[in-house]
Amino acid sequence: MIVGNGAIMLFETVSAGGCRSYVIGCEETCAAALIDPELGQIDRYLALAARHGLRIRYLIDTHTHADHFSATQQLARQLGVPVVMHSASPAPFVDLRLQGGELLVIGRLRLQALHTPGHTRDSMCLCVEDRVFTGDTLLIGGTGRTDLPSGDAAALYESLFEGVLKLDPSLKVFPAHEYKGRSHSTIGQELAENPRLQKGDRGAFIEMMQTLNLTMPTHVTEALRTNMTGGKTVAQMLSEAAATVPFMSLRQLQACLESRTGDLIVLDVRERDAFEEGHIPGARLLPRGQLELRVNEELTDPTRRILVCCEFGRVSTLATATLRQMGFQGAVALDGGMKAWREAGYAVKAGKEE
Repeated sequence: MIVGNGAIMLFETVSAGGCRSYVIGCEETCAAALIDPELGQIDRYLALAARHGLRIRYLIDTHTHADHFSATQQLARQLGVPVVMHSASPAPFVDLRLQGGELLVIGRLRLQALHTPGHTRDSMCLCVEDRVFTGDTLLIGGTGRTDLPSGDAAALYESLFEGVLKLDPSLKVFPAHEYKGRSHSTIGQELAENPRLQKGDRGAFIEMMQTLNLTMPTHVTEALRTNMTGGKTVAQMLSEAAATVPFMSLRQLQACLESRTGDLIVLDVRERDAFEEGHIPGARLLPRGQLELRVNEELTDPTRRILVCCEFGRVSTLATATLRQMGFQGAVALDGGMKAWREAGYAVKAGKEE
């Protein structure tokens, strides 16, 4: 697409559920920026950049997301490029903090930040040529909610009616979320058709936003924790642990139990009540929460082969990674957990340890 200053802007939208991410690039210089990347779509972003011959220079979050996990921190480590957010962002891993009105130079493109608090304190919109990336400030047919941490209905009113909605009516609107498959809107269309924007009176708008009674996003606590602090998601921790441990299949474990050969220890890391309801015959109980404190007295031979199991296979993966870090190189995790073991029809014994 030809833009105002003569540069050609390369543009891609990545949809994942209701989340929208955007790749914008300057064809002449191959410089690009990635806006609101989501953790589960990293390979797609890199593939798109490669297809267009682009080098991502900036990783931008329009605000602290509460409904999905941002990929900016992981991509920053992978690509060696800065994470960009508004200066009000609490995230400690942000490299470049923008004030309203400041620009990012992306080849011959100029991306301008507009501070738009309301959905969150650190919300910003980004204008480049004929379009504006509105994050969760302005959605197609809606607005961002204001009932999450740092949300403020009065601030959102000001950001919309004294800021975004005074932009050129022909500007194309590309939000961070869209659930009905629409590619974009315009400022003019939103002014005319968006139901929430018909509440032009400040008090009426604030009252409307405060009485929406919306359901909480899935994983809201985890998303805020990781996006605000740079901490890891549970899925990341499980993925990293799984990459460092071997697994044993249900069938292989059954064969080992039937042969009664070798010195395999079956270690159940669930809580006692779950263990006593039903466990693999001959298993030992060592709850995950006590693993580090009791491992020396319970597992006296670090050369033994240890099969670790739990209910679904997740806690046992983390426990196995911990054991291997502690020197138990014979530790392996059961692929599937006790739920899969029961469903496969293998023997289960109730009661206490033998």
